[in-house]
Amino acid sequence: MSQSQAGPIRRFFVGLWNVVNFTRRLVLNLVFIGLLLLVPIFFLALIGLSSGVKPVAEQSALVIRLDGALVEQYSAHPVDRVLNQAMGQGRIETQLRDILRAIEAAKDDKRIDRIVLVTDGFQAAGFAALRDVAAALREFRAAGKQVVAYGTDMEQRAYYLAAQADEVYIDPQGAVILEGLGRYRMYYREGLQDKLGVDVHLFKVGEYKSAAEPYILDAASPEAREADLYWMGDIWNRFLDDIAAARGIERGALDAMINELPERVQAAGGDLGRLALEEKLVDGLRTGHELEQMLIERGALDEEENTFRQVDMRTYLAHMSLPNIALDKRPQVAVVVAQGEITYGQQPPGTVGGESTSALLRQAREDENVKAVLLRVDSPGGGVFPSEQIRREVELTQAAGKPVVVSMGNVAASGGYWISMNADAIYADESTITGSIGIFGLFMTGPRVLDKLGISTDGVGTTPIAGAFDPTRPLDPKVGVIIQSVIEKGYADFIGKVAEARESSPEQIDVHARGRVWSGAQAKERGLVDELGGFAAALDAVAALAKLEEGKYGVRYIERPLTAFEQFIVNMGGQARYEGVVRLLAPSMLGLDRSTAETLEQELRWLDAKARTPYRAVAHCLCDL
Repeated sequence: MSQSQAGPIRRFFVGLWNVVNFTRRLVLNLVFIGLLLLVPIFFLALIGLSSGVKPVAEQSALVIRLDGALVEQYSAHPVDRVLNQAMGQGRIETQLRDILRAIEAAKDDKRIDRIVLVTDGFQAAGFAALRDVAAALREFRAAGKQVVAYGTDMEQRAYYLAAQADEVYIDPQGAVILEGLGRYRMYYREGLQDKLGVDVHLFKVGEYKSAAEPYILDAASPEAREADLYWMGDIWNRFLDDIAAARGIERGALDAMINELPERVQAAGGDLGRLALEEKLVDGLRTGHELEQMLIERGALDEEENTFRQVDMRTYLAHMSLPNIALDKRPQVAVVVAQGEITYGQQPPGTVGGESTSALLRQAREDENVKAVLLRVDSPGGGVFPSEQIRREVELTQAAGKPVVVSMGNVAASGGYWISMNADAIYADESTITGSIGIFGLFMTGPRVLDKLGISTDGVGTTPIAGAFDPTRPLDPKVGVIIQSVIEKGYADFIGKVAEARESSPEQIDVHARGRVWSGAQAKERGLVDELGGFAAALDAVAALAKLEEGKYGVRYIERPLTAFEQFIVNMGGQARYEGVVRLLAPSMLGLDRSTAETLEQELRWLDAKARTPYRAVAHCLCDL
């Protein structure tokens, strides 16, 4: 007999039992979670948190492992990052600021006699970030200290940093390949339109605005080819000039080696390591063990570890406690990082949110100790409205009497330029990718897809355009006129705001806009940036604008503060001796790790269902290498 057929007394006791059973499971689960969190804390209390990390010994080498991606800002929450590291999961990232801070400190640290740069596992980074690290390594060497670089195989960006070393070694089975810059994309027109029956409608201003071309063409347009080759050629030439200068190689010899690579590899019997040695790209071929023995002879033996005396960058940074911001009453320069695609609302680190990034700027503006703001931009752009939200906050910060300087990182294009243009000064590295001043909108309809399935759409509307943005219906040409008008107005706003900010005219800005991408050096020639220089130069500039004396102000990164428990987990992850405890804790706290999106999904992210209008005006540049 089912419960619905039972009498009222039976139903009452069955319901009561269900309540008791649910309560029992709830209490047990809460107790279990409490124990799960308290046991590691109790264990840490027993082993003593006060003992800290192992001191840095004299004659130590600072080992910098360039594994993972070099980023301006971690893209995962600090707790997720620590737990993922403990479990060997997630994307490996190294913050540019951490590498620069470690090298700067080691330069004046008498305990550190050299840097060992290990390039294995290094992932692609933008050229501006590479040049910042290269400059720091040169300053370290200028202080009379040695840099030794080592890797199994070195792709060209890893080799760029390795070339800054006094000595470069690779494994005898390794290689150094300088292949040049290329930008190749997938084109979807035939698949989407001819095979699937999706109708793609592109609205844009600017013949060079090529971000959406893959959806309407089968190959790159002549304008896209022209513009891409122009800025890539400038960056590539500078890249080779820097390597030639660092290694003492004639630029012509370097060009000849790259252009004749197939013949030279063949002449070397396919031995890429030997070829790198013959071409003076490296100073020797050594196994990891041979390099280790060399460093022991030059430095000191760590008898406990039976290797050369060393400290890894993560441990070294743990020794360099940052100043307590709450106790630091000096004037501050606030650094706000805008890294990633610009989207709507609140966004986590690694993505620029119209509201979240604006909130960081507002926090800096309302802090009495903050006297100036450095906006570090590393973004290909995104939505027009969130870009405008951030630009307005820059204006409000300036109106409050606090200067704002932009430091462009690897990419500050399209929407990334939009949020930069009103700064008191714009600094860009010569190899920054910027410009792409243009607007486009993309709208897809699928009536032909439905037709193949035998599905049709029909109905009535009270006006001619009622339901016109329904993707199951063909796009009414009159609606196309509306969208194109909005896009043209957006472009006029864009170049108008740039003209006002750059003290120019819309007509003059239009000559260098129309969606065209430039290198930082090319943008400087065209008046789109003020000065060429990296983060340090921009920091000096904004401090000078705020009349802050050198050494008498602090630098503070404005980021969402951690809770006490989050900080506790992060602190544990920063000390090697507690990593085992973090591994015990990690399985219960994972689940918030962000999965890696597919290329197509990334490009279409701005078409998500949360769009505030049926279509969206986009200031985006798919131009980072």
